[in-house]
Amino acid sequence: MTARREQARARGTAAEWFAAFWLRLKGYRILARQFRANGGELDVVALTPRWKSPCTIVFVEVRTRGTLAEAIASVGSTKRGRVERAARQFCARSPALGRLPRRFDLVVLAQTGWPRHIPDAWRS
Repeated sequence: MTARREQARARGTAAEWFAAFWLRLKGYRILARQFRANGGELDVVALTPRWKSPCTIVFVEVRTRGTLAEAIASVGSTKRGRVERAARQFCARSPALGRLPRRFDLVVLAQTGWPRHIPDAWRS
């Protein structure tokens, strides 16, 4: 792996840790990080805060780029498909969670400013 690729991976991992921490501060319960499945990976899997009804399982894609617009634009249909396949595999391993409503969120981070959490960024 090249040094540039290693740096990008390290930035991505740090962004995922930060996103998980930030979501916890917002009341989300983190179930998994970096869940690897056939053909995809889930950055963060969480449950919505207890005070929100109904309880929903949230699959969070984390993106970091130079600007928020670049981060949002970097999640195309191919990536969404991979996340959705990985989400199905995650739910298959835990049938109780698989019965919950699902949502796909996006947390984007830029070089400046606060992160942005976009609930229900896309539907399967």
